[in-house]
Amino acid sequence: MKAQLHAHFETIDPVISGIVSVSEAYALDKSSHESAFEALASSIASQQISGLVARKILERLVALFGGRFPTPAELAAATPESLRAVGFSFAKVAALQDLAAHASDGRLPPDEELRLLDDEAIIERCVAVRGIGRWTVQMLLMFHFSRHDVMPADDFGVRNGFRLAYGLKGLPKPKALLAYAERWKPYRSAGAWYLWRAVDLHQLGTLPRRIGRVPRIEIETPKPPKQAKPAAKKTKAAAMKSKSGKGKAKAAKRAKPAVPKKAPAKRTRRTTALSKGRRAPRR
Repeated sequence: MKAQLHAHFETIDPVISGIVSVSEAYALDKSSHESAFEALASSIASQQISGLVARKILERLVALFGGRFPTPAELAAATPESLRAVGFSFAKVAALQDLAAHASDGRLPPDEELRLLDDEAIIERCVAVRGIGRWTVQMLLMFHFSRHDVMPADDFGVRNGFRLAYGLKGLPKPKALLAYAERWKPYRSAGAWYLWRAVDLHQLGTLPRRIGRVPRIEIETPKPPKQAKPAAKKTKAAAMKSKSGKGKAKAAKRAKPAVPKKAPAKRTRRTTALSKGRRAPRR
């Protein structure tokens, strides 16, 4: 399929074609035989935690049900306490049980029926489940159902790969990227897949040079770096602290007991005369 994709992109997008020529063969098929229900449950388990931790939690879930993944009915009947003990958060327990309820009552059909639906219909069914977003379903379409014309325009890796491959000064906006990728049909999944490879190639220093001009596409303006404030200027907190310190010093000065002044020496007739340069009368 690599030769077919190279020929397809060569006529419509030489940048992607160049990435195809130096990358491994495009493939979406997974060796796993898990159902869409299991794939979505695994996606919920992986949210906001590392892959290693997610695998450990899923292993404990499988162990809880005798070494196999629970059916929708079994997961729906599981107590929140048992799922919490496995390692799921309260939010993930609620999402998993909502997924199980959708799969049990047919709102989320089995794979045999889902495969007959178009991409948007599958997305609509899946995003109705608590905790499942559009990106998650797009990954399901690509890597579980092997759909070749999916464009995950919100994916950071895809956007960053586009920025690197096309020499942009910022990340393309998702809507703009989605419009640009119209030219890749019917292989938008392959275009996204090769943009992921572009990030890897850039890190290895083997990303092909851009061919042609930088495309006119709306980008997110990079935020300017924060400039350090001049050292001479004090922050508000420091100024308040300084004023507070000065106030305390003044208060301490006011509170300091006054040292009594020495009374002036009693001036005698002799001392007065000496101070005026006269000779003191003898006594």
